[in-house]
Amino acid sequence: MINKLLVIIFIILSSCSNDTIINEKLISKHLSTLSDDKMEGRRAGTNGIEKAAKYIESEFERIGLTKYDTLNSYRQNFNFYDMPFYNVIGVLEGKSLPNEYIIISAHYDHLGIDHKKEGDNIYNGANDNASGTAAVLTLAEYFKKLDNNKRSLIFVAFTAEEMGLVGSRYFGKQVNPNDIVAGINIEMIGKESPYGKNTAWITGFDRSDFGEIIQKNLSNTNYEVFPDPYIKEKLFFRSDNAALAKLGIPAHTFSTTPMEKDSHYHKVSDEYKTLEIFTIKEAIKLISKGIISIIQGEDTPTRIQMN
Repeated sequence: MINKLLVIIFIILSSCSNDTIINEKLISKHLSTLSDDKMEGRRAGTNGIEKAAKYIESEFERIGLTKYDTLNSYRQNFNFYDMPFYNVIGVLEGKSLPNEYIIISAHYDHLGIDHKKEGDNIYNGANDNASGTAAVLTLAEYFKKLDNNKRSLIFVAFTAEEMGLVGSRYFGKQVNPNDIVAGINIEMIGKESPYGKNTAWITGFDRSDFGEIIQKNLSNTNYEVFPDPYIKEKLFFRSDNAALAKLGIPAHTFSTTPMEKDSHYHKVSDEYKTLEIFTIKEAIKLISKGIISIIQGEDTPTRIQMN
């Protein structure tokens, strides 16, 4: 009873501060920076993704996140086909359950530059996936300022998702899956959901009770979350949640935009000006409210069911 009361109080307090921290100005800063031409399309292994990594690192430092595990920087460095790659990771330690971890992630890489293409040849990747990365940065600042999370939060910007979930696969090999309570991945939230305003959908809804927990937490709000309506496209396996789910972790992806339904998907036209900043802001608020009981230790999703 006391735990439930604490969660209710946390929801009330978070609602009061939600609008001031999760705001369009902050989100626009992240989005415009990460999808700028100067980032050169953020292809893994290029100078462009180095610039993006430095920005994410600087934001983690400004927010006040700590380093992950034994790392002496925010980078988790590794080699892939003799090329230097790096995930960017920051941690917010839990207050009473510090050894129970929740991953909040998005991939920050994209397709880079097509040097054979005339005219605009930069794949800026604004929706895919500067929008998700902006959400991770915004949620990091949000929960840091609330300073009330019982479980530890690990904020991860994965590299080389576009090359086959390379960054998340490497990360998964370095963790003990039993220590991770949930994986909350965010992908392409820059356009309105097919379910309407203030909604999002979750991949792999039937593989654990994660989605049902989110729905419960949103039941008294003006936000709703639904199962993935594009299940035939197998989106559950096409984002970084899959690398963690294969380890048994209840890892799912929040999204509002199906890949093939977005006319700008994997095109040079996926730019900041095509995004709906209000939609992104509301999607981030939805996620922040939906995952509260998991962060506060009130709910623990069932382990993932893989076929």
